[in-house]
Amino acid sequence: MKSAPSAQAFGLDVGTSRVVLAERPGDELRYRSQLNAFISIPYSKITEGVLAKENVPYHVQGADLVVHGNESERFADLLGRETRRPMRAGLLNPGEPESEAQLEAILESVLGDEQGKGQKLYFSMPAAPLGSTENTTYHEATLRNMLSAMGYDAHSITEGLAVVYGELEDSNYTGIGISCGGGLCNVCLAYLSVPVLSFSISKAGDYIDLSTAQATGELATRVRIAKENEFHFNGHFTDKMQQVLSVYYEDMVQSLVTGMKEAFSASKSMPRLGRPIPLVLSGGSVIPKGVRDRFEAALKAAEFPVPVSEIRLAREPLYSTAKGALLAALSE
Repeated sequence: MKSAPSAQAFGLDVGTSRVVLAERPGDELRYRSQLNAFISIPYSKITEGVLAKENVPYHVQGADLVVHGNESERFADLLGRETRRPMRAGLLNPGEPESEAQLEAILESVLGDEQGKGQKLYFSMPAAPLGSTENTTYHEATLRNMLSAMGYDAHSITEGLAVVYGELEDSNYTGIGISCGGGLCNVCLAYLSVPVLSFSISKAGDYIDLSTAQATGELATRVRIAKENEFHFNGHFTDKMQQVLSVYYEDMVQSLVTGMKEAFSASKSMPRLGRPIPLVLSGGSVIPKGVRDRFEAALKAAEFPVPVSEIRLAREPLYSTAKGALLAALSE
């Protein structure tokens, strides 16, 4: 594994689907990512040697080799199995007994062999789901403890606010940042960089994958691969999987817009904006062609209570949260 280059600060997007590191050792932003997933395969010396040679993150656990990160998905596809996930719906997965140990291994593979030396590191946290009292305290404390043990000065930032920091500098960090990832769609309205309203919606990428898998009888891992490599929204398909993906993507978009309208209409802390504000979409679930257009149409049809000047995709949707977290760390 490569060592992390020397940098003064780091931004870390700890997502249900991916873990992404952002750093700026010089004038350029650099990113590194791994899938937040793992799979166990039978141990053999030959396999271990090949994994080490190919720089595939793994560790030995009894009679198994535990492969985590990007290669776990490829092994799962080849073996006809699902990957195991350390996180679910933005938080540590209570149904996975190895969630903390495996997440720590994935964090180490992304951060590199060279541990932190007191550098500032901001890591992403989900906002509470709309209408839920779910407590994120344990998840946040666990992540902070893991990163502190690695030598970093670790602080949290909500995912939607990180998107605002990463994408809305030209509006003085006033606007709406949305991150549609694997576990949740996170939303944040900020005014001059101050978060005014933050919440999340539970229907996101994993919901689409699992629902499509149930409807088609396919593995969720294979649905995800097809979604990321082939799918485009509002297309005309003869393939059943693509048709089903369209149905659940539409459901995700409508749920997000409905939740946003309810939350913004009910908020008593809305600032007097004076003019329309920008909205930026980020996260892996907004990448397929047509998603932005469908979201814009749904928002207009819903008569959203806040005037929006533009709806655009983040420059690099997969990296937006990590970038914003890095900028927060650098600002300190």
